[in-house]
Amino acid sequence: MSARAVWKGVIGFGEERVPVKLYTAVSDRHVHFRLLDRRRRRPVHQAMIEPRSGKTVSRDDRHKAVVGKQDRILFDTDELDELAPAPSRDIEVMHFLPPGTIDNQWYRRPYYLGPDGDESTFDAFAAALASSGREGLVHWVMRHKAYVGALRDHDGHPVLIILRHLDEVVDADALDPPGGAKLNDREVKMATDLVETYAADFEPATYQDEYRQRLGALVEAKRSGKRLKVKRRRRQESSDDIASSLEASLARERKRA
Repeated sequence: MSARAVWKGVIGFGEERVPVKLYTAVSDRHVHFRLLDRRRRRPVHQAMIEPRSGKTVSRDDRHKAVVGKQDRILFDTDELDELAPAPSRDIEVMHFLPPGTIDNQWYRRPYYLGPDGDESTFDAFAAALASSGREGLVHWVMRHKAYVGALRDHDGHPVLIILRHLDEVVDADALDPPGGAKLNDREVKMATDLVETYAADFEPATYQDEYRQRLGALVEAKRSGKRLKVKRRRRQESSDDIASSLEASLARERKRA
């Protein structure tokens, strides 16, 4: 594996110990802007300002606090450090769950797993995970923070996915049920036909970050002294007549097909 490992750990379940390396499975491709002085074109830096006096507050004079309507609770660094979990390299398997047990809304960030020296043990674990069809529910501490994750197979390769905690996931029951008038049979049939006209396989290469591509083209144009004309997209007008809207959409998609 040519990618650089971001962390090392040991998967443990029963008496089994599998040394692994974590490799990021996603990458940040955003364009990061810097703020400059408009006239001098020099980078500017942020400073912490006390609003009443207008004076800059040094790092040594800053204090972390939870600010409420009635109080301000200050914390020392030592107090917060004591709350952090003890450092560990153990990735503890708590359970192996049936496939599909964990809903997609729980998934946060994926990592590929690779062997950390003992390739035969890692290969045996990867094969067992793939053949079982199950997901491992695991717990570990990485960079002073505790995580719960899903350990699953991805085309013969183990993947570890950080999961969200319960209070971070919004239950669908918290949403108001759909309102509006009930659709008649004809409208339901047209909506179903429209869905079928869009049926296709997922091809990731088809879906690009168009904003980032256009921004990259603008950067290169400005770098070479050219002026790139940005064409704004027209927004489609919505219609309150669902039947007419469905008919127009069906006609357009059938013509395109």
